[in-house]
Amino acid sequence: MKSYLQLIEVAELQDMAGCTDCRVIDCRFDLMQPEQGRTEYLAGHIPGALYADLDRDLAGPVNKACGRHPLPEADDFKATLEGWGIGAGTQVIVYDTASAALAARLWWMLRWLGHSRVAVLNGGLNAWRAAGGEMATGVPEVTVSSFPASPDAGRVITTGEISATISEGRELHLVDARARPRFDGRTEPVDAVAGHIPGAINFPFSENINADGTWKSREELRRAWATLLGSDTPPAFSVMCGSGVTACHLVLAAAIAGLDEPRVYIGSWSEWIRDGSRPVGRLEAADLT
Repeated sequence: MKSYLQLIEVAELQDMAGCTDCRVIDCRFDLMQPEQGRTEYLAGHIPGALYADLDRDLAGPVNKACGRHPLPEADDFKATLEGWGIGAGTQVIVYDTASAALAARLWWMLRWLGHSRVAVLNGGLNAWRAAGGEMATGVPEVTVSSFPASPDAGRVITTGEISATISEGRELHLVDARARPRFDGRTEPVDAVAGHIPGAINFPFSENINADGTWKSREELRRAWATLLGSDTPPAFSVMCGSGVTACHLVLAAAIAGLDEPRVYIGSWSEWIRDGSRPVGRLEAADLT
């Protein structure tokens, strides 16, 4: 069977019906209503899909120093994947209804543990429904698997590395996936402080997506990255967001565009502002009017 590593189309997923070594994972989640995603999953999902909860499955415990969605311990996430029946050769398909804002996190986390055979459903559940895809309400039973986890620390950039880069006056090469008003410091609906890391540049993850929720083409994304970074072959860069979730959307966008995958600042803005001595950038007052 063909391997899908970035995106998979609805028709391709429909053709995989009955696949014995495939797992579909529903990643719906609402930050303001944490149980809403699971409720929606139980009300109807792609047949055979299991549910991934952002807080319980795709993040570890929060402490006073980390951001809102730290990575779980590798062994804990390995156990979660094994409970979902995901093994070394399993083709994983992930989806949500938020233009892959949440699905991309699981896509990236599987790659972080060394599993590349994972793809995001292009257009998500909305595209599945629009194509007349069947819906199910039952929670499937799966056989526990063995997953060969091999976490790659090189996919992550830390607060210490970013702080050192700033203090040494080096170019940051850090791209922030949050909406422009949050990056600019105009508003902050989630975190306690508004603004951005000085030297970061803004590329809202929503700009990767068409109006219907599908991903823009490779050529469109490549042009967008070249405009943002000033080169078709940019230097190594990293990505961030509010808590290390939608940053993964930028990783997928870069991969689709044919760029080397950037590192992810998992702590992101919510970790950066834990220490009030760290610098915060905002638009000048005159620019906020």
